[in-house]
Amino acid sequence: MSTTALRERPRPTLVLVGHGMVGQRFLEALAARGLTGTHRVVVLCEEPRPAYDRVHLTSYFSGTTPAQLSLTDEQFLAEHGIELHLGDPAETVDRTARTVTARSGLTVHYDALVLATGSYPFVPPVPGKDAEGCFVYRTIEDLLAIEAYAKHRAKTGAVVGGGLLGLEAAGALKGLGLATHVVEFAPRLMPVQVDEGGGAALLRTIEDMGLTVHTGTGTQEVVTGADGAVTGMRLSDGTELGTDLVVFSAGVRPRDQLARDCGLAVGERGGITVDAQCRTVTDPRVFAVGECAQAADGRVYGLVAPGYEQAETVAATLAREESAFTGADLSTKLKLLGVDVASFGDAHGATEGCLDVVYADSRAGLYKKLVIGRDGTLLGGVLVGDAEAYGTLRALTGSVPPLAPEHLVLPAGAGAPGQLGPSALPDDAVICSCHNVTKGTIRGAVTAHRCSTVPEVRKCTKAGTGCGSCVKVLGQLVNEELAANGVKVDTGLCGCFARTREELYEIVLALRITSYQQLLDAYGREGARGTDGCETCKPAVGSILASLAPAIGADGHVLDGEQAALQDTNDHFLANLQKNGSYSVVPRVPGGEITPEKLIVIGEVARDFGLYTKITGGQRIDLFGARVEQLPLIWTRLVDAGFESGHAYGKSLRTVKSCVGRTWCRYGVQDSVRMAIDLELRYRGLRSPHKLKAAVSGCARECAEARSKDFGVIATAGGWNLYVAGNGGATPRHADLLAQDLSDAELIRLIDRFLMFYLRTADRLERTSVWLERIPGGLEHVRDVVVADSLGICAELESLMATHVDHYRDEWAEALADPEKLARFVSFVNAPDTPDPVVGFVPERDQIKPDLPLLSLGLRPAAGPRKTLVDALERSPQR
Repeated sequence: MSTTALRERPRPTLVLVGHGMVGQRFLEALAARGLTGTHRVVVLCEEPRPAYDRVHLTSYFSGTTPAQLSLTDEQFLAEHGIELHLGDPAETVDRTARTVTARSGLTVHYDALVLATGSYPFVPPVPGKDAEGCFVYRTIEDLLAIEAYAKHRAKTGAVVGGGLLGLEAAGALKGLGLATHVVEFAPRLMPVQVDEGGGAALLRTIEDMGLTVHTGTGTQEVVTGADGAVTGMRLSDGTELGTDLVVFSAGVRPRDQLARDCGLAVGERGGITVDAQCRTVTDPRVFAVGECAQAADGRVYGLVAPGYEQAETVAATLAREESAFTGADLSTKLKLLGVDVASFGDAHGATEGCLDVVYADSRAGLYKKLVIGRDGTLLGGVLVGDAEAYGTLRALTGSVPPLAPEHLVLPAGAGAPGQLGPSALPDDAVICSCHNVTKGTIRGAVTAHRCSTVPEVRKCTKAGTGCGSCVKVLGQLVNEELAANGVKVDTGLCGCFARTREELYEIVLALRITSYQQLLDAYGREGARGTDGCETCKPAVGSILASLAPAIGADGHVLDGEQAALQDTNDHFLANLQKNGSYSVVPRVPGGEITPEKLIVIGEVARDFGLYTKITGGQRIDLFGARVEQLPLIWTRLVDAGFESGHAYGKSLRTVKSCVGRTWCRYGVQDSVRMAIDLELRYRGLRSPHKLKAAVSGCARECAEARSKDFGVIATAGGWNLYVAGNGGATPRHADLLAQDLSDAELIRLIDRFLMFYLRTADRLERTSVWLERIPGGLEHVRDVVVADSLGICAELESLMATHVDHYRDEWAEALADPEKLARFVSFVNAPDTPDPVVGFVPERDQIKPDLPLLSLGLRPAAGPRKTLVDALERSPQR
């Protein structure tokens, strides 16, 4: 045969039906093996857009655009000659002729066919399920439809299904401003992933967020009005719910109808039956991957990680490589409604003879359970509220951990003698379950492939590019391996500074450097000197300069001169930017104590400026909906009444919360309100690496929740106990006892030292809880420095705090007294008297809320602090 004839022989054709996350991974696996160069690849996609990140679908409601969710690079498709047909699903398969026909009439002959049709949402067969106002939660188009209906037609929503996707849908409805119900037929939320204790912890946390949960009951009927639209629901327990919108998220079923129609075998409960190579048992030229396939172990996998493994298996098989998929790890870690939830291994303790080790704190919404075998082997577990250790624990599953199980579930600060790090893991431990990447592979990327940064390792191994739950462990492993190989790890603040924040703090303090540019030009990296710096180091250095301003002779106001250009968005206007471009105003209410006269002033200001009012968790009142040009007018009214800035916008002290203490409470042993007021007035305005929260409880009943704060004070009969480095946020941590039975003076002196030592040694944006666990020696070292003065710096720390206290000035009052500062408070620099037309509101519950239709048109707040009127008019829906 001639060479010309060989060249003209048509390439084999691979047809992929479906272009979701697993389908895209299959294309990448083909490209990695060179098969896109030897085969024609045709993709038939039902949706109008290419593959996108369905795992993070709900992030659309927090500002992520469909384009940002996309997993498909047009350049990738073009480079590999992949023919993608959007909105043109496969409708028939002729296995005898080996052709696939699409809706458009396009017919493609195939040499190998891969079905990646995914799944479809299960909608219970109840009356009214197809009524106007009923939706499913599966695609971007579903979200767009829900959003549009919620804006104009709904005030209350209900989600049928309390699993992973159901809770995400509930969070989306709540974010759209709807009163939200969740209906789950099982006796607990997330019944597949968590046990009874985990479900109870999750339930309490979610109900505290304002959602109403109905478990152990099903949907009997969707009630409609005369116009055919949803007006309510009837549940199987007799409950009737008034709702305008229903989202069905009661599980999924494999989309296998195309396979059934062409005679491929399917499982009893659905799913295209495949062997260990993901080849259909009926036809060796047809493969199936993802949620449409019933794997060789008889399971249909609904997680993306097994789908990725199946995609790799098919690509390897087509490339004549040895590969098999016989089962997958079902471990998962998610953040649902802001709550960390994880399960791994034998989470429900099905193994004979296993034991449970449980830690639960219902008040903090924490639940941790490890399932342990008789020989001490870690079999699995459930984590709710704090899943920080998920990556390490999952990797240790199947082995005997180096620490006792009870020490693995205790939260930091609650008596655990140590924390396991990645160094304790064996090389065959799977770090990234989405892409099946082991610790050994990651170490190899550093040593063999010379990767020296996390992004380089991610690109080399794909670790951390799926759900993202392994990224923290990945970073620790990379740094450990670099250090083990004698490579100096760059700990610099950013690309502009090779020094850490702690080192820059010492330089500023020692040399009395008063400007960012002076510091950058003298101590920045060579390539950064003389430049404007970057968005990482500018606010970090700005915070250092502001916290040390009195001591180094700098002007401490964040809007003075160069300082104004260093600030984050909120600090630019001394207020918190909200989702529609308006701002919120939070006056300081020390210790939560306020007079009736001041309450009346806040009410009058809110009424006169049409603001939304909300009591905060820090015992203050938040005023939402102020336009930027209204801020000085609002501040004037508040300052004249004796209020000052509450610094809710800054990385600084927020509040010192308190109970009523012994003055009113029959259990109180100290005056907690007085102490809270004294502490808040002492540390107000203190700029720090991250926000600071505090509390004072008047007795051991701990009503102010002091042990969840950066510094917390609990009264005793002998004085005060001081706790430090607590956190009640996304990663809860009990504060540690630093000292006990302190007098007032001793307490204040130790807090002065603790805060200034934290300011001196913390990293950028590092909470005290993270700082205490990172700093060498942890609590004992901090106690040695702060209490015992082991470094001999306590006099300096106290002096720095005294200087701050003596030079405190209210930022609102200072801005009002300075015409130059006031000039920035306009929506448009070229039309200072014109309000921003994008900032709009609609009524809700006798108050206001952002006008969401403006947001849906893409009119989100601009990234910069100012814009021109022309910019806004071009973005306005009236144009």
